[in-house]
Amino acid sequence: RVPYCVGFNSCTAALDMAMRLIGVNHGDEVIVPTNTFVSTAHCVAYNLGTPIFADIHERTLDLDIDDVARKIGPRTRAIIAVHYGGRPVDMDRLKAVAGNIPIIEDCAHAAGARYKGQPVGGLGVIGCFSFHAVKNLAMGEGGALTLRDEKLAQRAKRLRWLGIDKGTWDRTGVDRSYWWEYQVDEIGLKSHLNDIHAAIGLVQLAKLDAGNERRRQIVAMYREGFRNVSQLRMPAPDDETFQSSWHLCEVLAERRDELSVFLNNRGINTGVHYKPVHMYRCYGNRPVLPVAEQLFPRMLTLPLYPGLNDSDVSRVIDSVCQFCNKA
Repeated sequence: RVPYCVGFNSCTAALDMAMRLIGVNHGDEVIVPTNTFVSTAHCVAYNLGTPIFADIHERTLDLDIDDVARKIGPRTRAIIAVHYGGRPVDMDRLKAVAGNIPIIEDCAHAAGARYKGQPVGGLGVIGCFSFHAVKNLAMGEGGALTLRDEKLAQRAKRLRWLGIDKGTWDRTGVDRSYWWEYQVDEIGLKSHLNDIHAAIGLVQLAKLDAGNERRRQIVAMYREGFRNVSQLRMPAPDDETFQSSWHLCEVLAERRDELSVFLNNRGINTGVHYKPVHMYRCYGNRPVLPVAEQLFPRMLTLPLYPGLNDSDVSRVIDSVCQFCNKA
């Protein structure tokens, strides 16, 4: 566990701040998995760094640590470990490869996930969380940094509020003759978490464990329901080392697009998380990342949220099996 948590208006803002806190700048490289939301890479570019895209592990869809090792170079300033779908990256292996290179955890999917019994967000130098409306800990919108370094935490608090050294509330406790005084030593952004979302988050936090347990139950139902469906591969299961928060249930499906349309016509919405970031034009000449490129056309996100009841889960299972049996 970590002693400091600094709230932001999004996980994107938290990732951006993490890059700034560790000093990413022009000429620096940051290794990023290609299977992530574009924010992860964009935040490197915001700070004039260069995202270096790494491939993903075929079974877990998490960062391929062997590919990370190949891509570490003299300009590598940091590595961003995205706990994809809620499943933690193998942090011990990643740390062994990284050496002294800072590891930033992107925990946008992973509120409540654990690696070897330890909560994610405290396994690297900085953890970044999302509290967007669809996340496991939903505030409507919001994010946070978790870290151990008090000086970095205090700097993050200043920079999320335009660089001002005292917030409005903090200034009420000083000499009333000069309550309006504050200093601005560094240019920051207006990216703090507002009080209304924070209040919602405190209530939601108490529900996190129960919500994640329900997600695990739903995934177990899917796993049993698709046990004999050869055209579908379920995500890697939990074990003693990896306990996912199960933000996503991302399956690999044959004829993915046709299956998605088939389900949608029956009132079942699916998604795809994600098109590999290196394939977007904004990142120019793309590397060859064979695993991500081969798996992307098969990736499909099944419905997964605590309010999903057993009969709805059974309807998803029956519909998928109906499609696959026709194939």
